[in-house]
Amino acid sequence: MLDTLANALATIWNAEMRAKPEALIWPASKLIINVLRVMQREGYIGEFEYIDDGRWGKIKVQLLGRINKCGVIKPRLPVKHSDLEKMPHWLRRYLPSRDIGVLVISTPYGVMSHREAIEKRTGGILLAFVY
Repeated sequence: MLDTLANALATIWNAEMRAKPEALIWPASKLIINVLRVMQREGYIGEFEYIDDGRWGKIKVQLLGRINKCGVIKPRLPVKHSDLEKMPHWLRRYLPSRDIGVLVISTPYGVMSHREAIEKRTGGILLAFVY
């Protein structure tokens, strides 16, 4: 397992496609938890809880059936604040339409959506997309 974030988002998407009520993600990491918080704030998933199993840990995620597609952005591309304001090909490349979906960005202020990054006037590294 080389990319735990990609594995977590694939697990969520596969469970959504099969109309499961919840998904179990392992191994857990702080980055995965922060990305899940962004998805929860945007309304794509419900509650999630960390389960300490004595090894890597697991995360149980409640699914709401609102995710059409989610995945990681590889390679992880740096994006400037000025590029985010102009909304160049990043949104057209990863999201289906204007105002649908969200890009998850790792910034110096933490992991946040692209809308929050525009409000805080900061850039960062593109991590994932959800719509």
